[in-house]
Amino acid sequence: MTKDPKTPPPPSDEEAERLLALEVDLIRRAPESQIEPSLDRVRAVLDLMGSPETSFPAIHVAGTNGKSSTTAMIDALLTAYGLRTGRFTSPHLETIRERIRLDGEMIDAGRLLAAWEDLAPFIVMVESDGGRALTFFEVLTLLAFAAFADAPVSVGVIEVGLGGSWDSTNVVTPPVGVVLPVGLDHMDWLGDDLATIAGQKAGIIKPGMVVVLAEQEPAASDVLLEKAAEVGAVVLREGIDFGVVDRQVALGGQLLTLRGVGGTYEDVFLPMHGEHQAHNAACALVAVESFLGGGAGALDGDAVGEGFAAVTVPGRLEVIRRSPAVLLDVAHNRPGMEALVEAVTGSFSFTRLVGVVGVLNDKDAEGMLSALEPLLAEVVITRSNSPRAIDPDDLGALAADIFGEDRVVIEHALPDALEKAVTAAEDSGDLGGVGVLVTGSVTVVGQARALLRSRR
Repeated sequence: MTKDPKTPPPPSDEEAERLLALEVDLIRRAPESQIEPSLDRVRAVLDLMGSPETSFPAIHVAGTNGKSSTTAMIDALLTAYGLRTGRFTSPHLETIRERIRLDGEMIDAGRLLAAWEDLAPFIVMVESDGGRALTFFEVLTLLAFAAFADAPVSVGVIEVGLGGSWDSTNVVTPPVGVVLPVGLDHMDWLGDDLATIAGQKAGIIKPGMVVVLAEQEPAASDVLLEKAAEVGAVVLREGIDFGVVDRQVALGGQLLTLRGVGGTYEDVFLPMHGEHQAHNAACALVAVESFLGGGAGALDGDAVGEGFAAVTVPGRLEVIRRSPAVLLDVAHNRPGMEALVEAVTGSFSFTRLVGVVGVLNDKDAEGMLSALEPLLAEVVITRSNSPRAIDPDDLGALAADIFGEDRVVIEHALPDALEKAVTAAEDSGDLGGVGVLVTGSVTVVGQARALLRSRR
């Protein structure tokens, strides 16, 4: 079982009641999966508040997969250098407080509620002026900026929610930006080909910025490089200016040699699994090099080692239980699922792995299941309580076409699905070599995580 580090004390009864009221207000708003081509509402609120987003420099992180992991790595490295950090990520697994972190810690209830008290009157002013109500994600972005300014933080590490150009986080003008690999996801909102989606991600690239560019497909790379040249941004490219020199699987993670723009860092332990996380680490390293010194010299090796060793990202190949092992991973598109399969294959030695899978209705369910099929002995199809979840009967029929009917079980209730998968793993009689993998959507993983943690 894993233990969450740096967990603040639970809210008081009075704070819990106020947090519930806040969450109800947020849920009534347009969901974060919807974006509109305007930052006017967010800017209007920020102007009324005195522009809290300008009170700290930031590192802005975009891309299709790996954003939360990379922002956590950047946060940990900056913390190792003694800087006070504010981190904003999405989505959350169990509570909205996970999205806003100070010094790596989930924001405590009192600070979040204080930020809401400061923010709410300005939201009312903007919404009463005849404009459309702010969305769920716009309000959370504003809450993060208000909390960071109040702390105050030395640097913000800001993850893009969806896309880039019209994402509410794109009101910041940071010195450093990161664009992780661009893939096909959120196609209803961002476009149906890599070039169009990359155009949305490129929206975070601003004049004078240092852009840390992960390895990309040519169609995406061309668009991103064109935007950087257009605005006069400095580009550092993975595979050319920096990269992963060596990677060895190690107990609890991997041992890396990373080439930054300021130097080479050997024997860096990263407590995360998978080659994709090594590449995320390289991007995080160069982002911090660029932020702290423009890449003019190497960072302190001890601080780099300390920072990477402290990284924790729940729900990213997280081992939540043992005997049998239960792993959680939020992969929710085909590229993410392919990276997950590679990571499990390369880092674990399961003789039998049972899947628990639930997918949302705007995702490539067929592609995800096809990527998973070679890894799983059988799969239990289920759903989260999200209204966007695919009905298990429909997803199960698709899974049967891919896995074969004899390898597919359907359980409509997630607790029953977890129980079924654990029992199937235990029935093999080899607890040391069997495991359960819960994946397919953030909502399934988040709810499974809460259930499994409550059973401890």
